[in-house]
Amino acid sequence: MTDTAITLSINAQSISVAPGVTVAAAIAMSGSGVTRHSVSGAARAPLCGMGVCQECRVTIDGRPHQLSCQTLCAEGMHVITFGEAAA
Repeated sequence: MTDTAITLSINAQSISVAPGVTVAAAIAMSGSGVTRHSVSGAARAPLCGMGVCQECRVTIDGRPHQLSCQTLCAEGMHVITFGEAAA
């Protein structure tokens, strides 16, 4: 196992995280925490952390509606939050 940091892009901003960090945690570390907006426009963020609530859905490498709390960060990954897309 390596201790090398993983670099990924969240809403076109580069962030480095330790191996084993979920995309939801990386989004929180980036300062926003918002993963999407509700139909009424309210900012939403991960709630359950185990993929049940679906509040953590983001686009990962062009694939929409991925559960960020269940996805580990990978080198070069591109993440777009629905919060950013709705803004």
